[in-house]
This record gives sequence, structure tokens and C-alpha cells, in this order.
Amino acid sequence: MSTCEKSQISPAQRLLAQVKSGFAEVLKGLRADSDRARVQRTALMAFAIRIVSAGVAYLSQIVLARWMGSFEYGLFVYVWVWVLILGGLAPLGFNTALIRFVPEYTEKGELEALRGILASSRTVALAVGTVLAGVAFTVLWYAPNVVEQPYVLPAFLALLCLPAFALSDVNDCVGRAYGWINLGLIPPFIMRPLLVLFSMLAAYAAGLEMVATTAVGCAILATWVAAVVQHILIERKIRKVVPSGARAYRRGFWLKASLPLVMILGFELLLQNTDILVISAYMSPSDVGIYFAALKTIGLVSFVHFAVGAAVAKRFSALNARGEKEKLHAIVRDAAAWTFWPSLAGAGALLILGKPLLWLFGPEFTSAYGVMFILAVGLLIRAMLGPAEYLFNMLGQQNICAAILFATAVLNLVLNFVLVPPFGLFGAATATSTALIGAAVMFYIAGRKRLGLDISIWPSLRQWMNS
Repeated sequence: MSTCEKSQISPAQRLLAQVKSGFAEVLKGLRADSDRARVQRTALMAFAIRIVSAGVAYLSQIVLARWMGSFEYGLFVYVWVWVLILGGLAPLGFNTALIRFVPEYTEKGELEALRGILASSRTVALAVGTVLAGVAFTVLWYAPNVVEQPYVLPAFLALLCLPAFALSDVNDCVGRAYGWINLGLIPPFIMRPLLVLFSMLAAYAAGLEMVATTAVGCAILATWVAAVVQHILIERKIRKVVPSGARAYRRGFWLKASLPLVMILGFELLLQNTDILVISAYMSPSDVGIYFAALKTIGLVSFVHFAVGAAVAKRFSALNARGEKEKLHAIVRDAAAWTFWPSLAGAGALLILGKPLLWLFGPEFTSAYGVMFILAVGLLIRAMLGPAEYLFNMLGQQNICAAILFATAVLNLVLNFVLVPPFGLFGAATATSTALIGAAVMFYIAGRKRLGLDISIWPSLRQWMNS
């Protein structure tokens, strides 16, 4: 092509040509036999599973909301949020620690320590999950007024999920640590919501009342069945790759490494669920259900962040353990790009289809359409930094990560209590989105100062524009 012909190409045509060229390069790269290609394939697998799981979970939520109505659906949402929080905390951070230590011990050939942490993590999850359920049951029994009366019975029942939920959380991370993405993600994110849906269908066919207690009963069954099936499959895979032998228990060391991780997870869970908890304190269960539907709808973009993090976390740890800094820097840049662009496209599509999607839950749910726009801003700014939490945790910077998420959780809590009473659901969305933006800014600054890395989308974007 001559210089004259090049000058006649419009910016739009040039951009389209660059996109086509980039897409061809991505397809070529995916077929390559390299570390980067393998991580990309793993990310795509995790991404595909999360797409399917998001669809299944979303469908099940629509069915529950339609059958139960916004009031009973709000009751179910509230108690399930507490299952997510307590069940997520029960492994005491051992689940996230596995993603760091399994690749590290495998690389170094420390099989005794590997066998020890695999065994300890599952034991801790089941034991602590059971203790937390017992403590919460006791509190509800002797002080039922800690929650509003309509929530009490569903809350009692939901506690039965905790040990199984915690076990599944650990096995999810075992699967991710070994790259068994299907075993790590399919049971909790596809099997469990499908079982809830089928159980509710069976309950409906049996003529049971479509109320929160029925939904919680179905959730108990689904959680335990999915957790047991996952555990059996994971154990079979472990026996094939880890020879039997003695175990080394470095409990003090693991606990020291895990406590910041459980703090990180606790702050992350608080960040994700504070708005629901504060809304339940000031507004009706119907408002809880309506807000949750909007949150779940725009929150579908978050599975991109999760999928990329699930794929690259063990690579962060392995490359750091081998001291391969250049490859580490490259995968950090890739992770930010893989997170942001699909998130941007997904958010745009969800906002365009927002009202019809909310209507599927019920006509009253469309009142929260504006909430989706506010939440999208925070989610997209977080996506610009890629899976920052995974990077800090895998590089041994969990204390910094915990401090950032603590500050973010406090900010979110304060803003929700300030904004929800006067502004309702829009106040909750503004508080949560502002907190997400604050977290992104703090992670960016910490990445530059502590890791010497620009963990945002900008380096990848500049490279693409200059190519």
C-alpha cells in the first residue's frame, strides 16, 4: 500500500484493522504452547464456566423472585448473604493460602508440607464452619431480637449450610491452585444453583408454599450435595498427582500467612454485602429483594474479574517463586486487559437490557434500574486494575491488601449508614460504588510504591495504541 493510499484510510478504518489484527494475534496466541497461552486458555475456561454459572444463578434468582414475591425473596436474600459471609470466613484464609502455597510447594518439591496443608485446610473449614453455625444458632435462640422477626426462622435453617459451604470454598481453591478450573468452579457455581432451582421446582410440584423457608431448605440440600460431590472428585485428582506419604504441619506459619488473608476476605465480603445489610436495617425485605436484583444484574460483569483472577493467581505465585520478574510483569499487564475490556462490553450490554432484565424478576423490580448505572461506575473502575487482590496476596503482600480492603470496608459502611436513610437504594449504590473507586485508587498507588508495577490498564492500552 502506498503512502497516498495509507493517508486516505479513515481513523475508523484504521481502528477496525487494528482490532482485526489484534483478534487474529489472540487466536494465534491461544493455540501456542507457552505459559502465556496456557494461562489464556485457563482464563477462557474459567470465563466460560462463569458465564454459564452466571446464567444459571441469574435464572434461579428470577424464578425464586417470581414465585416468592419481593418480600419473601428479600428474606431469602438476607439470610443467604449471612451464609456467604460466615461460610467465606470459616476456612480462616486457608482457602486463599492454598493458591499461594500449593504451586510453591510443588515447584520446590516439598511434598510433606503440600500434603499437610491440603489436609489441614479441609479440616479447618469443616470444624470452624460447624462452630460458627453453633454460635450463631445459640445467639438466635437466646436473643432472637438481634434480627427482625420475619428473618428468624429462615436464619436458623440457613446455618445448616455453613460447614458444607466452607468445605466447598476450600476445594474451589484447591482446584484453582492445580488448574482444575472445572472441578473448582462447576460444583459451587453451576451445580449448586441448578440444584436449588430443581429443588424449588420439585417443591412447587409437591404443592409446598413458595416462601423463604422453602427456598432455604432447597439451598441446604443443594449446598451439601454439591460440596460432597466436589470433595470426592477433588480427592481423586489429588491422589493422582500427590503421592501418599508423611505430612508436615506448619500450622503456626500457615496461620500467620492465612490470618491476613481471612481479614482480606472478611473486608471483601463486607464490601460486597454491606449495602444489603444496611438496607435490611432501614428498609423492608421487599426493598432488599429489589436492590439485590439490580446488584445481581449489573454484578454479572464481576465474573470477568473472578475468572481472570482464578486463572492467573497461581501463575503470579509460581513466577514470583522462580524470580521471573519480566514474565510476571507481562502477565500483570495481560490480566488488567483481560479484565477491563470484557467488563466494559458486558456492562454496556447489561445497561442497555437493564429494564427488561429487572422486569423478569417482577414489575416492581424495574424501580431499581437507576441503581445499575451507579454500581457500574465502581465496577468498571475496579476492573481497570485487573485482579489486584490476587496479585498482592500471591506476592506475599497480603498485609497491604488487608489494610486497603479494611479502609474500603470502613468507608463503605460509613457511607451506607449516612446515605441509605435519606436516599434509600440510590444511597446504597452510591456508597458501594464510591468505596470500589477508593479501593482501586489505593491498589494503584500501592502497586506503584510497593511492587514497582503499574497494575492498571494504561500500560497495555499505550502499547496497543503505539502498535
